[in-house]
Order: sequence, then structure tokens, then C-alpha cells
Amino acid sequence: MSITMTPAASARMRAFLDKSPAAPGIRFGVKRTGCSGYAYVVDLAPELAQDDTLVEVEGVPLVIRNDSLALVDGTCIDFQRQGLNASFVFNNPNATGECGCGESFTVG
Repeated sequence: MSITMTPAASARMRAFLDKSPAAPGIRFGVKRTGCSGYAYVVDLAPELAQDDTLVEVEGVPLVIRNDSLALVDGTCIDFQRQGLNASFVFNNPNATGECGCGESFTVG
């Protein structure tokens, strides 16, 4: 399992965790949705489930469902601000295409 994170992304995630110290980590993974198939999930994990894997990246505990592991392996997570907008950005070597709006991706 190889996930990397930029300093901007780790700082943003640590800020979320600082506000919710009971959370075991940040849930990172994918869900089926959108016009291309998968969309990323980044949210506080309220608990660890039996089918979760916990990995630490840049000091941030990431909670990943086992069925998402292969789809996010190798992903670099960034956090970018553009004008008034701010969002996580993902560079995923497993993605073979994205929808026109950039909200979902496909794997080959």
C-alpha cells in the first residue's frame, strides 16, 4: 500500500482531526457514483470497521475500506486553493479516465 500526501493535504486533514479528537482517522477511499464510475471519499471516520485498514501517511491516520485498497494504491493526495474554492486533488495512477466535470473516474 503506497499512498502519499502533500504538506498542504496533511495540514488540512490534521486540522479536521484536531477538531474531532475521538475520530480514529480520516476515511479515504472511493464509492461508486458519477458518470465515470468512482468518486473519492474524504471524511472523518467515526469508527474503525472490521473491513477497514488503518495506514498512517505524513502523520495522518487514513482509514481505508479493504475493497478500496487496490483502487487508491499509489494515489498522491493534494489540497489546493484556487480563488474562493478549495478542494482535495488526487493523482491516481489507477485512473484510466475521468468524466468531463472531474468528479468521477474510471479504472481499466
